[in-house]
Amino acid sequence: MPKVELHLHLEGAAPPKFIAGLAREKNIDLSKIFDRDGNYAYQGFAAFLQTYEAACTPLTSPEDFYRLTLAVLEETAKHGVVYAETFVSPDFCGGGDVGAWREYLDAMSRAASEAERDMGITLKGIVTAIRHFGPEQAKTAAKCAAETNGDFIVGFGMAGAEMEGRPKDFAYSFDMAREAGLPLTCHAGEWGGPDMVADTIRDLGVNRIGHGINAVADQNLLAEIVEKGIVLEVCPGSNVVLGAVSDWASHPIQKLRDAGVAVTVSTDDPPFFHTTMTYEYEMLAKTFGWDESDFAEIHQTALAAAYCNDATRAKIAKKLEPAK
Repeated sequence: MPKVELHLHLEGAAPPKFIAGLAREKNIDLSKIFDRDGNYAYQGFAAFLQTYEAACTPLTSPEDFYRLTLAVLEETAKHGVVYAETFVSPDFCGGGDVGAWREYLDAMSRAASEAERDMGITLKGIVTAIRHFGPEQAKTAAKCAAETNGDFIVGFGMAGAEMEGRPKDFAYSFDMAREAGLPLTCHAGEWGGPDMVADTIRDLGVNRIGHGINAVADQNLLAEIVEKGIVLEVCPGSNVVLGAVSDWASHPIQKLRDAGVAVTVSTDDPPFFHTTMTYEYEMLAKTFGWDESDFAEIHQTALAAAYCNDATRAKIAKKLEPAK
């Protein structure tokens, strides 16, 4: 089944073997971030962030990101994904320098073009500020986004430690990206309560929310989300592994759908959470009884919420049509 994925971190999707190999090439000792089977090793969300950032340390050049993008898209395409949007951060690509960022961006875009030609998967990028790096650093990411809005870069967002600061602290950066014509998304409601989701919508003016699952606790907020047409980028497997929910059966994705909220399904950081889009679909079918019609609805929701241009949307829509 062809799929659309809207919430995928490029570095977080790096296969462990790729990062381990790159570290060996550069004589960087990353042995502590892998278990004996070669998988990423961590316990809890704080340790996950530390392991994630350690895994980024061998990624030091545009060529590294070219190879990373191809490796990620090869894995993603195996699971039927025909269109993906990935979070990319200037903080990990030249340290926020716009000139350096353009070089990294060119490398990622080149890899995306090759993957589209060879694997049939289309990739677009969302420039992402890292929340726990602070509001001033977020402004640097927003400047990079505003300067490179175009065919590959289609949006601006923020990830990282959700409980660092409040949404309004980052309003300047989101205003800058909005003025550059970029649509906006932001992680919220994974660890924060409904108030974090509400503040993010009000103070940052986003039209998508990354995760957003804790909005389920506030019926008035759900009504607002439905009324404003805000789409949630839900990542069930990630939420289960990190402990944002206790298990698949406890996940609120079906309750959100029942409330009329537009939801999509993504893997977030797939190798960190031992998941794939295939596995996500299998578990949703097993846990909630979703069938082809449910997944078809999810695909159409994701395609409508995608930040790509109309020509790309039309091309992907044809790939989502049922085989005749």
